[in-house]
Amino acid sequence: MVVYDYIIIGSGIAGLNAARLIPDTKNVLILCKKEPWECNTFWAQGGIATAVDKKDIPDHIKDTLVAGVYHNNKNAVLVLSENSRKAIDNLIEDGMNFDLNDKGELAFTKEAAHSRSRILHADGDATGRMIHLFLMGKFPHKLETNCVVNDLLIQDDICYGVKYFINETEEKVAFAHNTIIASGGVGSIYKYHTNSTAVAGEVQGICVEKGLVLKDMEMMQFHPTVFKGTSFARKTLLSEALRGEGAYIVDDNDRRFLFHYHKDGELAPRDVVSRSIFDYHKKTGSNIYLSFDKFEKKWFRKRFPNIYANFEDLGYDLPFEKVPISPAFHYAMGGIATDINAKVLNTKNLYAVGEAACTGVHGANRLASNSLLEGLVFSKLAVENSLKEEFKIDKNKYIKEIKKCIRNKSIDKPIKDRVRKLMWENAAIVRDFDSLKEALSEIDEFLKEDVGRLLYLRLLTAKSILKAAIDRKKSLGAHFIKE
Repeated sequence: MVVYDYIIIGSGIAGLNAARLIPDTKNVLILCKKEPWECNTFWAQGGIATAVDKKDIPDHIKDTLVAGVYHNNKNAVLVLSENSRKAIDNLIEDGMNFDLNDKGELAFTKEAAHSRSRILHADGDATGRMIHLFLMGKFPHKLETNCVVNDLLIQDDICYGVKYFINETEEKVAFAHNTIIASGGVGSIYKYHTNSTAVAGEVQGICVEKGLVLKDMEMMQFHPTVFKGTSFARKTLLSEALRGEGAYIVDDNDRRFLFHYHKDGELAPRDVVSRSIFDYHKKTGSNIYLSFDKFEKKWFRKRFPNIYANFEDLGYDLPFEKVPISPAFHYAMGGIATDINAKVLNTKNLYAVGEAACTGVHGANRLASNSLLEGLVFSKLAVENSLKEEFKIDKNKYIKEIKKCIRNKSIDKPIKDRVRKLMWENAAIVRDFDSLKEALSEIDEFLKEDVGRLLYLRLLTAKSILKAAIDRKKSLGAHFIKE
């Protein structure tokens, strides 16, 4: 059996950028859960943040720390910001096109909680999609689709590779000298979310099972401006960039109520805006809307072409009509604990990058548009570190039994639905300890059932979120405990 130099789990910005940077002389296997575009990167509208220049680095660091309520790993934030412009310039040099202003220069825009304009876009409001398409054309390695990783082959702190489903009943094993986890966050564990439906937190569950450290799992971010008008679990996002450009939030009477909660109103950090909407709706019963009436139509269509087209299909005439909104799950600040080079703690050749990882860079609340940047910066560090260390496995030393498992069972569907509802109602925007403990008790009961492998892993991840929320006794950033 072949031993790959690298196995990369995931095909979002972090996984594909790692693949781009690994020399074509290496034997690399990229495992994609569904199709390559079924990832959060593809749906990312807002943009990618960067320190504009060296003078902006201290301010970018400060904004990231303030948004993260100083729960961040300061060294990780420093690394992120100091490497940000180099990572962007490297993409541009390789052929990536970002939007330009009238002078032909990079067009930096502003978003909530940023002290200046430092967000780059591509195709207006399709930044993630354009970066994803660009990266898909920039790696020479093997990519397999419809591969669902269900185990990591770990022994004596060495990861020998992975086991994965390729259909309902067939499994494969692949060995590698280095394994990079870039599988994304946990979105589908929640009833309402903005994530790809492929993102469900199974790999985090594997890490729980293997005794690897998950960090800050209580820190789950909810995006405040998500279209309320569909019945699908994955909700249509209304980018942070809209508010950065002047869109604002109102109630049924066109009252801009957010300034009663925070001096920055719509431009307050995401956790504040989400909680404010939640609280105001609960107290008043009013519907909440995003208003675009400050925009001129021609400009709006050019700046936000995809949002304009999507909502035209839904029957809205933007920017003349308000859109009903509600918060939904958006991003996991917590994840698989890594060091500053993206290596998973207490392992020798296992890396985690992007939303799956937790370097501590986001703290208790991610600053808008730092996520795509994180994927670029830390995937580069992971590749550089692995090339430097040149770690090699001896697959013949892996002696643990590789057991076959059942992907899904008949009892799974109602339990999955119940778990999503439990997490949304008890581990979302506002929490209380009694509800968290009741939800944890129910998850523990589900773990006693004879469920399929993938649901079992999701249950372990859900449990890790609930336990972390219970253990953190005081509110901090996205973790808000009702008094």
